[in-house]
Order: sequence, then structure tokens, then C-alpha cells
Amino acid sequence: MEVGFGVLGPVAAWDGAGDAIALKGPRHRAVLARLLVARRRVVPVARLVEDLWADQETPPADALGAVRTFVAALRRALEPERPPRTPARLLVTEGPGYALRAGPEAVDAWRFERAVAAAGTLPDRPALARLEEALSWWRGPAYADFGEAAWARAERSRLGELRLHAVERRAEAQLGLGQGAEAVPDLDAHVAEHPWREDAWRLLAQALYRTGRQGDALAVLRRARTPLVEQLGADPGPALRRLEADILDHAPHLDPGPVGPAERVWAQAAAAYDRTVASGARARLESTVGLLRDLAVTGGGGLQAARKHRLAAITAARELGDTGLTARVIGAYDVPAIWTRVDDPQQAAETVAAAEHTLAALPPDAHLAARARLLATIALESRGTRSARGPQAARQAEDLARQLNDPALLAFALNGVFMQTFHRAGLAPQRDAIGAELIALSARHGMVTYEVLGHLVRLQARSALADFTGADGHAKAADHLAERHELPLVSVFTQWYRALRLAETGSAQPAEVAAAYQAAARRLDGAGMPGLQHGLLPLALLSLRLRQGQPAQTDERIDWGPYEPWARPLVLLAQGRPDDARAMLRSLPDPPSDLLFEALWCLAARAALAVDDRDTMERAHAELAPATVELAGAGSGLLTLGPVARHLDDLAAALRRPR
Repeated sequence: MEVGFGVLGPVAAWDGAGDAIALKGPRHRAVLARLLVARRRVVPVARLVEDLWADQETPPADALGAVRTFVAALRRALEPERPPRTPARLLVTEGPGYALRAGPEAVDAWRFERAVAAAGTLPDRPALARLEEALSWWRGPAYADFGEAAWARAERSRLGELRLHAVERRAEAQLGLGQGAEAVPDLDAHVAEHPWREDAWRLLAQALYRTGRQGDALAVLRRARTPLVEQLGADPGPALRRLEADILDHAPHLDPGPVGPAERVWAQAAAAYDRTVASGARARLESTVGLLRDLAVTGGGGLQAARKHRLAAITAARELGDTGLTARVIGAYDVPAIWTRVDDPQQAAETVAAAEHTLAALPPDAHLAARARLLATIALESRGTRSARGPQAARQAEDLARQLNDPALLAFALNGVFMQTFHRAGLAPQRDAIGAELIALSARHGMVTYEVLGHLVRLQARSALADFTGADGHAKAADHLAERHELPLVSVFTQWYRALRLAETGSAQPAEVAAAYQAAARRLDGAGMPGLQHGLLPLALLSLRLRQGQPAQTDERIDWGPYEPWARPLVLLAQGRPDDARAMLRSLPDPPSDLLFEALWCLAARAALAVDDRDTMERAHAELAPATVELAGAGSGLLTLGPVARHLDDLAAALRRPR
């Protein structure tokens, strides 16, 4: 299968299965990058020498031989199965130098160029989809390792400019589709990073205006003057000046095309609220939390913005000194949560602290629902921490919700109970029961987001119990509800589940499964869920390799994220360093109490078996034993290391115990 190359970030290469190819040292990487800049053209050896040692007055005497050594090593890395003494097909010798004959789809920058060009010929909706996908390929500045290299400067600049154009074209498509609110966060960040781009300021002002925020739109145009004058020495151009006048005049062309009833009602209601409710009124805080709750389920940008402003709202309520208001502001954010690792641990800790303080300050006659919502918040935000307070708060919230016979409150509390049902392995049946109650309760009372949550909980639980027919049904139900009610983040989880499902069929080729995982991982780019995204793709690919009997990935650039302590011993073993692996296992912590608890213990077990670490084997056996009938890791709905029973059998054999 074709080797892929990445230059939209640090220079990288991947094999046909999607695994990173080790490119050795910086000079090897520089040779590859220089050939990629040449875009399939021949680069003379003399030019390579000149470019690689441009930081020295004269190249070293053995520079020519060094280049040949680098090329030979790259050929072995890029075509490892090429028989000896057969001509290279990818990194070829031609005339006075070398060329990299990468295919048209092999280099991310080349694909990006075509995608942006194609988007320019498409209507807004397909253009937006094409640009969203293309922008997700960027992992950092182009040719990030070679920021100082003169030979990369022009290409870095060209690709960077093309990316800025794509960001602005995406915003234009969003505006054309009536998605001004969705365009605002990205445009706001865009003008902050590139304040000299007049088109970006224009688009941001238009987006704000079309969401009923005329004052903010005018403020943006005034804000644009400072960087333009300071950095370009010129006043804003006629387009920005004309836009300011058009906004003041409410020019009809600023709202092109028919405005739907939803947009019209939103703009009118927002304007009326702004006129009627005093700027310092406490009601604004409560209204804000309601908006944030809805914003959190609209997509990546919305989730990130909601998370950011939620803590600000809590802080503002506490500063007012009104305990009841603070309790309502904290407790109103009942956004369903399915992943057991928080996205921002610091913010979660601050939210828990605020909830605990407010709970203690509530007067004795405070409504029980306020207490229950604070308790449910504590249970949710302390997930995965092994704190005894989390399970206690979850039980108390559930008891109060059942006592009050409040369906919405009970759904919120059950979400907290779910998050605290990971204190040991083998609890998939209990979580399945929670999911079933959430579905039934939510369907009766029209709580769509909690009905979706129930289906995702059951998808995870049925996967853990190897009931993929049942899990398929819950994935389908969740997708159906998400499509009807515009909940785009749901499909992120169901796409990951389908990659897991493909792996479990046993009939798919490893490269096909790896590609499915990589496609699912791309959906996490910009989804606003770093607690889910960080380290997940390497972990999924590691699980795939181990099940195929292959060693772990050894590329030191892989970011294992929070899974590093459990993946690293296997990486060390794959590098031929068993003593280092054994040393790491001696200080291995217990995995967090979350959806990957069993999977991480199985990784520890594999490493311990390889180095005959009996202490770790004993720990792993004891922790995994309650999950004998489950698939390790499948309770996440994302990946699996196969039956826990198989891992237990291997441990029992090594420990000389009955299977």
C-alpha cells in the first residue's frame, strides 16, 4: 500500500497501515523534506549538500557520502520489503540527484491544495464539508521542523497563506448557510492570530451582525483599525468602511436570501432581551447557563465555548454573594456526559470546589432539588479520580431525585451514577441497567439528549459483554435521534464504535481497520473533547497490533497522552529493552477508574508476562478477575484487547494457577 507523507506540521511518513515510519535523525528528515518541497522533481546532490549544511560556511568533507547514507536509510525505511539490489521505486536516483516519486494522494499538502481548489467551485454546503475535512489535516505549521531553513521558506509561506484562505472560505460558506453563530469562534481566533487580514475582520463583523449582535459587529470593525494602522500603516480599506456604514443602515444585502423563521425569531428575541433585561441583572447569568447548556451539544466549537464560559458564569454568581443564584447557575448545566475522563481537569476541580462550597452554604430550608443538582455536578465532575466523594454524591443525588419524583433531575443524577460505576472491573451489567433506565425515562418525558446518552451507555455496555447485535441497535438509535435533533457530536462516538465493530468482525484486513480508526480520529479534530482525543488513536492502533501478535509502535514521537505509563513498557519491549520495561512496571500506578480500566490492566499484564514480573501479574489478575466474561476495553465503545478471560488464562498459566 502507498506510503503517505505529512508536511502540514512536523514532517512525517506513514506506512500503508497508518503506522508512523521512523525517519531516524534530523538530517534524514531534512533530505525527505527537501525532496517533498521539490514536488517529484529531481534535486541535484550538490543542491542537497548546499541546503543541508547551509548553516555552515563550508559543508564537511564527507557531505556527499553522508547524503548517500541518508538516502539509503530513507529507502530502507520507506520500502522495507524491497528485495536487495532492486531499484527503488519511491526515492529514486535520476541524473545528477534524487527525486521522491510520491503519488498525488500521498502528500497531505498536495491533497489540501486540491481540496481548497475544489471547494472554490462547489456550493456552500459541500464546500464547507470539503474545507472542514481539509483543515483537519493540519497538525501544526507547514514543515514545522524546518522553520529556519531557507529552502523551505517559500513553501511554508505559500501553504500558510493557503490555509488562511481556506479558513476564510469556510467562514464564507458558513455565512451562506446561515451558520453565523458557528463561524464566530473560529473567526475570532483567526483575527487574533492574523490581525492584518481585512477579509477576516469583514467576515467576523458579518457573522456577528447576522446573529443579531449589531453592537459587537461595530465594535469588531473599530477594533480592526488598531492592528491595521500599527502593522500596515494604513487605515481600513473601503470594504470595511462600507460594511460599517451598511451595518448602521441595516442594509438588506447583509442578510442575503430568505431568512428562515428560526433565524428571524432568534434575532428578534435576542434583540428584545438585550433591550429589556438590564445589563447587570442576575437573570442574565441564569439565561446564560441555559444557552451554554444548549451550546455544548451543538458541536466542537460550541462545546469548547460552553466549557470556557461556564466557569466564568459560576465565578460571577459567587462574586454576587447570592448562594441560591450560585446553586442554580452550577446546577443548571446538566449537559449529558458519556466519556469518563474530563476535558479540563483544572476546571473540573474548580467546579467541584464551587459546588461543595455552595452546598455547605445553602440554608436548611433550601429546596432539595438545588441540593441534588449540586451533588450530581460533584459526581460528574469528579469522575475518574478515585475520590470517595464522587460515589457518595452520586448516591445522594439519585436518592433525592427519586424522592422528588423529578424526571429531569433523575436523568442528571443517573448520569452521575454512571460516571461513578467504574470503581472495579466487571461492572458493565450495572451500567447497562443505568442506560436502560435512562432510555425509558427520557423517552417518556421527551428528554432527547438523555435518551441519546442512554443509548450510548448501552452501546458501551453491550460491547463489553460481546453483544454486538445489541450494540448495533443502540448505535443506530443514537444516530437517528442525533440526526433528527441536530446533535453532531453523537456521530463521533458511533463512528469510533463502527471501527471497533470492524475490528471485531475478524474478516477485515488490518490496514482497513487501521484506516477506520484514523478516519474516526480525524472526527475528533476540533470536536472540543481533549479528554477523549489525547492519546486515543495510538492506543487503538496498539490494541490492534497486539491482537495481531505484533509488537508495539516504537516511534518516539508518538504522544501516548494519559496512557503513557501502561503503553511505555510494551514500547520498551519492542525496542529490545526488557530491563527498562521491568523497571517501569515496578512503579506502575493503578489505572484510573474509567472506561479503559480493563484495557490498561491488560496492557500491564502483557508487559508483565513478557518480563516475568510476578508482582504485576498478581495485581493484574486480581483486578481483572471480576470482568471474566467481558471484552477488555470494549466497554469504551472504541477499542478492545479481546476477551479478558484470555488474558486471565495467560496470567494463570504463568502464575501456575488453575485457569
